[in-house]
Amino acid sequence: MIPSSAVLDQSTLATLLTVDPLVQEYRAFFSLFDWSLVDQWQARHSPRGRPGHPESAYLKAFLLRIYLKFDYMSELRHFLLTHPLLVLELGFQLVLDPHAPYGFDAEKTLPCRYWLCKKLQDLDQSLLQRLLHATVADLQAEIPGLGETIAIDVKHMYAWVKENNERVFIKDRYDKKQRLAGDPDCRLGVKKSSNQQKAEATSQADAAPPSPQKKKKETSAPTDPTSQPAQKSEQERKELIWGYGSGVAAATTADYGDVVLAEYTQPFNENDITYFRPLYQQAVAALNQYPTFLAADAAYDAWYVHEAAARHGGIAAVPLKQMSKTPFARLPDGTPRCPIGLPMHPTKQFNHTYGYRAQRFQCPLLFPAKTGESCEHAQFAKGKGCVKDVNWELGGKMRVTLDRDSPLYQAIYTQRTCAERINSQAKELGIERPKVRNGRSVKNLNTLIYLVINVRALVKAKSINRGLLQMN
Repeated sequence: MIPSSAVLDQSTLATLLTVDPLVQEYRAFFSLFDWSLVDQWQARHSPRGRPGHPESAYLKAFLLRIYLKFDYMSELRHFLLTHPLLVLELGFQLVLDPHAPYGFDAEKTLPCRYWLCKKLQDLDQSLLQRLLHATVADLQAEIPGLGETIAIDVKHMYAWVKENNERVFIKDRYDKKQRLAGDPDCRLGVKKSSNQQKAEATSQADAAPPSPQKKKKETSAPTDPTSQPAQKSEQERKELIWGYGSGVAAATTADYGDVVLAEYTQPFNENDITYFRPLYQQAVAALNQYPTFLAADAAYDAWYVHEAAARHGGIAAVPLKQMSKTPFARLPDGTPRCPIGLPMHPTKQFNHTYGYRAQRFQCPLLFPAKTGESCEHAQFAKGKGCVKDVNWELGGKMRVTLDRDSPLYQAIYTQRTCAERINSQAKELGIERPKVRNGRSVKNLNTLIYLVINVRALVKAKSINRGLLQMN
């Protein structure tokens, strides 16, 4: 609705909306979303009584907050109050005032800061997911082969609580059983990093301040210019965080860049592997097809991750984590070798308690019949020989037989960095330290951030394709 006032009539306001550069910029940005999905949702959820602001107006406002990198809802509201034409463009229900310059009272029209925060919390997550899937479909139309390979990773997020501020003294800061007043939905987890460097020669004495006598002696000694610096080694660094984890399934293609296929948020006390199944299922739904290849770090080394790729003719490029203290060598078909190097004999299959089909292998000197040969292994002396229960699913066999030095594996594993680049973009848009205080708001804010990232990728893809058509 375009109002009229004593200063500006409707035709003048319509012209201003057409020529205002700020309105045009955001109108082009909003045009990349499928708002018919929101209209359908609105038709099913229209409340009784006096109609309120349309859902699309709130969504556009929240997307604008991400686009402009505003941390706080008060910043967004102040920005809209100073740009009344944008309030018109977003579609809020206007409180008319013929004496106002633009024909409506912007202060009374816009919801208050509290209600905007409440609305962010109450957004329908399934609607946001449908909007995200729609952007993936649009990107598929522009980018050939999108989604053949997907990469999975998790981004840590700091909850907006005082317990994450090391400068504030808090008793029992890291008591994981407590529920924080600032954000009762966040949980305590461990952020690990293995790319930290530390000198091997460091000792506890180096960390303590030297005595005056020792310090004087050290400073008086001449520096040896030929001395070599201490060698460096990788060290795992751990940081306790109250917060959330944002899992992302991403894809990349040459020239077009990185795309978000699926996202999933949960409290930070959950392991990385728990993100796989939700992310994979959502990625399949968004792509309307199964990806052929998967790439992830060693945290995702599980048989069902490899199974997802093996069932569709691909591989999962995931580093192997050796679980067993006494690993058995394998033949190319997955058959284990005993400690003296003989292929073990398969005896029976059964359903393992961990949810996979297992194959039992036993000593080849005793099964299927005793050969009369002897072995010095302790299990042979007990009369039963070595026994090995092997995961006999496609993914279980692929996990241990995959050639991780092959060119195919290396090419797929390299694409894992696209998820890290998506995390970097999300961090730029404020995902690492969200200024909200509950889990539902964090989830909705994350989905909105990934929507903005995908729309940016869509703009780039359309621009590249237009250039290619002009060249032809």
